[in-house]
Amino acid sequence: MTEKIKIHNTDLEVSRINFGGNVFGWTLDEKQSFEILDALVEKNFNFIDTADTYPWWVNGKGGLSEAIIGKWMKERNNRNQLVIATKVGSETKEHGFDVSKKHILKSVDESLQRLQTDHIDLYYTHFDDNKTPLEETLSAYDEIVKAGKVRYIAASNVSPERLIESFEVSEKNNFVKYVALQPHYNLVERTKYETEYLPIVEKFGLSVFPYWALAAGFLTGKYRNEADLGKSVRGGGAQKYLNEKGLSVLASLDSIAEKHDTQQAAVALAWLLAQPNIGAAIASATSKSQLATLFEATELKLDKEDLNLLDQKSK
Repeated sequence: MTEKIKIHNTDLEVSRINFGGNVFGWTLDEKQSFEILDALVEKNFNFIDTADTYPWWVNGKGGLSEAIIGKWMKERNNRNQLVIATKVGSETKEHGFDVSKKHILKSVDESLQRLQTDHIDLYYTHFDDNKTPLEETLSAYDEIVKAGKVRYIAASNVSPERLIESFEVSEKNNFVKYVALQPHYNLVERTKYETEYLPIVEKFGLSVFPYWALAAGFLTGKYRNEADLGKSVRGGGAQKYLNEKGLSVLASLDSIAEKHDTQQAAVALAWLLAQPNIGAAIASATSKSQLATLFEATELKLDKEDLNLLDQKSK
């Protein structure tokens, strides 16, 4: 059985891989997306992450990812077996970052329409605009939760200060509170999350779903020198990790992967899943073999020696 965890302060039970839907409509067309989604649910994984603006870097405004997921759910008639997370607030070529009440109320209806559903399970502040009063943003969330359009709210790219203040505003006004955090966190990006966000996570009992769990593909081990960066459309994102620390982490992943007869990506994700407060790791796949590696990560139990080695090399 695929392991499920309960998101804190909710009744949502989710698999430990949160499939990243930014690839739908970008590196996967509709047919390929359906194949990956079918393979995902076949293994009893139920947690899908997207955003209203994915992939805006392709068409200027996004919407394609949600539309593909919506069409697939409609055709498979499986909405009730899934936990769907989407987001609001990101920039596109049409507008800047925006978490105003007007933008949230408009965007949630558009997301529901594309997803062909009457509710979103987890709705994130994708990016804070750092100017809308928090009372305004949270009152909008409170309104859409009370209307049944959204079940729970969560936060992604919000500063520690504004995140703490959000809890104070929700408490004071009796608004809904964030239940989860989606930070940038992985073996080669630890400092910011562990120093600035972990204390907030522990104080407010948040479930954590890290994005870029494989560091733009770097932790799969396929990018080891400058020449490797051309291997995929995402290769450029791995360039900054081609340094002594990054290569030392890769060497550790190599030896642990060999020991457990698995892939480096599975080891990197298993390390993440072994960290406190981590509910699921967000990762995407563009092929069945990549998907199999994500499944493997949830079965892989790293021992103390493995975890200590990775901790030491990634510090």
